[in-house]
Amino acid sequence: MLQQFTTSKEFVSTISSKGQVTLPVLVRRYLGVERNDKVAFVIEPAEGVKLTPARYPDIRSLKGVAGALKQPRRWKEVKKVAYENRLGNKYGK
Repeated sequence: MLQQFTTSKEFVSTISSKGQVTLPVLVRRYLGVERNDKVAFVIEPAEGVKLTPARYPDIRSLKGVAGALKQPRRWKEVKKVAYENRLGNKYGK
């Protein structure tokens, strides 16, 4: 059963030489993650870094997220739109 916390708790873990961290068992249980699950590190400038279960841990989990096209698009057109979106995000256009 998932342990409920009523106050903040701190769990310490060591970063390995490969940059890996082992999540303590109570943290894994609290997040509801198991072996081979994905987690996300979210940087929140005002609050620090938050650890959460990954929303989309693999490509299969993205199915249906973006909706559907009314008609198929050519690869060249898809590439062009992606390029324009990337430039817009980078330069605020």
